[in-house]
Amino acid sequence: MAVRVRVPLAALLLNNPLAMNTITRLFLGSGKIFSTILFFLVTITILSSCGAEKGRFKMSGRFLNLDQGEFYVYSPDGVIDGIDTIRVTGGRFTYERPLDREATLMLVFPNFSEQPIFANSGKSVEIKGDASHIKEMEVTGTKENERMTKFRKETVNCSPPEIAKIAEKYINDKPESIVGVYLVRKYFIQSLTPDYVKAEKLVSKMLESQPKNGPLVLLRKQLSQIKNGNVGNSVPTFTATDINGHAISNQDLGDEVAVIYVWSTWNFESQEMQRQLKKRARESGGRLKLISISMDADPKACQNILDRDSITCPNVLESQLFEGQLFTKLGFSYVPDNMVINHQRIVARTLNIQALKDKLDELLK
Repeated sequence: MAVRVRVPLAALLLNNPLAMNTITRLFLGSGKIFSTILFFLVTITILSSCGAEKGRFKMSGRFLNLDQGEFYVYSPDGVIDGIDTIRVTGGRFTYERPLDREATLMLVFPNFSEQPIFANSGKSVEIKGDASHIKEMEVTGTKENERMTKFRKETVNCSPPEIAKIAEKYINDKPESIVGVYLVRKYFIQSLTPDYVKAEKLVSKMLESQPKNGPLVLLRKQLSQIKNGNVGNSVPTFTATDINGHAISNQDLGDEVAVIYVWSTWNFESQEMQRQLKKRARESGGRLKLISISMDADPKACQNILDRDSITCPNVLESQLFEGQLFTKLGFSYVPDNMVINHQRIVARTLNIQALKDKLDELLK
């Protein structure tokens, strides 16, 4: 999305010598005319400094050490259809989009790190940061984003267990905050050592304060189902139809090592995970079986990525996204996600790319 630089009309006038001379002459000739113009300038200045229009959300800001370039934004809530590009010019950027409800937007930076922005209709936020220290970026303009900034600063040098404790305290102290939905996903579900019991307790607490929060209601449903897909359990029995119309089931996983993984055209990390799994399956000489689940409403966009990366394993297109039948039955909760299986038994899940590689090296040695 192209960068748009907006300069208030008042600033243009007040920084223009000719305009200032005109205003001075008007002031000397007619106090009434000057008062009218002054009122006009003040009004323009106030309006230009306000947030986004009702029904829209805007974010703008500046990154040091990123003079020219681009990064990306998507929404796990589904408010963005796919992924948008944000262009940076002179270190500055502006992004604005229609928005009629509260949502979480995920910024994806060139190093594939992600940071959440909490968006509201009619609001705008300002982002400041250093491209070499993204975790320390500051987001101001709304209470929830300022809370997330504070959380980032508190945890920048903490270990994963320490971060989880701080996240738990945050959720217990502020169960009404949308930030808690992100925190419980990030640190209790997507963690290398997920704690589904604690996640379910924290979600239940948040629902007492946010009973109409749709993503939170869905998350509780997913957590109740994920227990069937805990490490150590057998793979839940399932049947599905892949993007080419072929029937697949848990029996297609075979009796050795397999991975079921979740990806999307709007999530770069999941696409990299898919490419790495394809490479590992080829190197295994047929010992590693794969089934992919695509979280895309557009079959054509999904097929384009499969063709581009020469992905030939069965792919189930979940057009219902996070409410998809296979996605929820297997207890997945996010993108990317994965389940590692050995002899039809779940041995690991929700691993990052490196941990997934290490686990497969262990199982396929």
